[in-house]
Amino acid sequence: MARYTGATCRRCRRAGLKLFLKGTRCETAKCGFVRRPNPPGDRHYRRGRLSDYGVRLREKQKVKRFYGVMESQFRGYYAEAARLPGNTSDNLLVLLERRLDNVLHRSGLAQSRAQARVLAVQGHIYLNGRRAHAPSQLVSPGDQITPAPRDRSKQLLEVNRAATQSRSLPSWLAISGEPLEVRMLTLPTRDEVEVPVQVDLIVELLAR
Repeated sequence: MARYTGATCRRCRRAGLKLFLKGTRCETAKCGFVRRPNPPGDRHYRRGRLSDYGVRLREKQKVKRFYGVMESQFRGYYAEAARLPGNTSDNLLVLLERRLDNVLHRSGLAQSRAQARVLAVQGHIYLNGRRAHAPSQLVSPGDQITPAPRDRSKQLLEVNRAATQSRSLPSWLAISGEPLEVRMLTLPTRDEVEVPVQVDLIVELLAR
């Protein structure tokens, strides 16, 4: 499977904004984008103005990197969003928000989406009482997310939860402490999705 192995903060610098790829570190003064907000590469090189296609492509790259999905996955989400009734832009963001790794991050059980993917792949997460193997699983209203029934899994999630106490919990999620459990109450709405991109431009690009 293809994966990015370069510098993580370089992606934020190229996008020109924080994508919160390193979790809680991005909320501190140690954030690489805060220390070096300039684009990567030769500082003396002045890039020309982006074309309309370039602007739309840049927005798509932001979303892919924000959620940590590859091109084929992203196009699959777009195809599903276009098939569903309603606004395609809203459907696309809701599908991405429903990913298991994103729900773990939003709930505070993982400090970043990258860490959430590792937790799921290594078997630390149970979805509706069964082991969740794929970070890309879509969570539905009423679904329950719990740590695996072993001390190591419970300890990992409790440590992450303590580190993300300052993070606000979305209204479409609920979390309880004893036993530790995250439940999706409703589907997220477009207004509740905090992604710093113009999704309409992405739809225009992919609809060609």
